[in-house]
Amino acid sequence: MSSASVLNPADVPQSAIKAAAPMPDIMPPVKARKGLWGYMYRNPSIAIGGTIVLLMVLMAIFAPLLWTVDPTALAPARRTREPSALYWFGTDMLGRDVYSRVVYGARVSLIVGFAVAVLASAIGLTIGLVSGFVRWADSIVMRVMDGMMSIPPILLAIALMALTRGSVGNVIIAITIAEVPRVSRLVRGVVLSLREQPYVDAAVSCGTRTPVIIWRHILPNTVAPMTVQATYICASAMIVESILSFIGAGTPPIIPSWGNIMAEGRALWQVKPYIVFFPALFLSITVLAVNLLGDGLRDALDPRMAKRI
Repeated sequence: MSSASVLNPADVPQSAIKAAAPMPDIMPPVKARKGLWGYMYRNPSIAIGGTIVLLMVLMAIFAPLLWTVDPTALAPARRTREPSALYWFGTDMLGRDVYSRVVYGARVSLIVGFAVAVLASAIGLTIGLVSGFVRWADSIVMRVMDGMMSIPPILLAIALMALTRGSVGNVIIAITIAEVPRVSRLVRGVVLSLREQPYVDAAVSCGTRTPVIIWRHILPNTVAPMTVQATYICASAMIVESILSFIGAGTPPIIPSWGNIMAEGRALWQVKPYIVFFPALFLSITVLAVNLLGDGLRDALDPRMAKRI
């Protein structure tokens, strides 16, 4: 073919060129939700659980402003009143307002739950980091933790409370000691997998000291699983506190707590079930909310649980 027969694109008139029709969109455009509402939409468990926990915290803080009376005030003339417009949750066998006692009882459960979660996480994190990274300390520390884990947490807490007098502080200490082995075991397992990573080997080969390696490379990678575990510890601590108070080994009877209220109403359960029902309902809702928050945090912090990769 000669060069003269080759079509030059510049010689083609523009009127002869026709643009192709645009391809239709197979998938509709995705509207990304941003901000707080978008985060809540992507993580409904965190939104629901966090909202309920926040409401419980606000209820405990502003208890005097929520149409309550003195939760310890005795009034034998109005004992065992049924729930009504005057007594929303009724009254107990001593005439105390059950609604006021339930609202004020949230303070004890939330304080115990949050305090045990913070203390057990901090102590267990320290033990787990040391035992997981320092090989010679692992066999010693973990044997102690294994011995403590052989005892159920509730029995260990009861034994520790038997050595002291009943108070909120002693309940926090007893439950913290019972929860520390679980946290240390979790952190140790995470550290054992992290210390074999290439970046840790590179830091060791460069002569980086062990405390610096733990602080810069190991600790940041344990924050996510530790945060999730802390929520479960908080829920477990509230249940254990209620059990201790229910059997008379927890907070003193003069301090209203959900466990104490249920313990005082169990004698009248068949005839006055509302005395036990309302504190048990609030305890169940709070524990469920904390567990929902923990599940949501696990899904949000673990990339393997992400819905979109």
